[in-house]
Amino acid sequence: MASVMMLPSGMSIFTSVPDLLFIPELVFGGLVWILVACTKVVPNNPQAYVMTVSLFCFVVTFIWMMMFLYGVHHNRTSWATADFVYHSTAALLYLSVSVLLAYITAVLSPFSDIDFTPYKLNMSAVVFSFWVTLQYIVHTAFSVIRWKSF
Repeated sequence: MASVMMLPSGMSIFTSVPDLLFIPELVFGGLVWILVACTKVVPNNPQAYVMTVSLFCFVVTFIWMMMFLYGVHHNRTSWATADFVYHSTAALLYLSVSVLLAYITAVLSPFSDIDFTPYKLNMSAVVFSFWVTLQYIVHTAFSVIRWKSF
């Protein structure tokens, strides 16, 4: 009989891959929406999309982590599938946010203002959003491996 990988619960989520990635996803995802919230950009609509996606992923990742922490999943295959589906969706959403934010930042030339602060904040948000995208992609890859082992 093949061994079945168990979904972690309780404090073991902080020692297992991919669940260990919950913390950096929350920290750097929070930095993205905080940095975007600190800037005033003329095209508000793209920034609103960035804020919506980053806040959505932050809240859902936190809820997802709490569900794993409290052991709501009971080691069912559907939870491993849902973990894969959520993290792949979050990776795609964050990729779209990262590309859009990079475009907005490139359009905002650093030489258009005397004050470079908005440009620096947006540039930091771009770097962190691509970093969070990478974290969600890695989480998705490990979630697929775990899902296939069920």
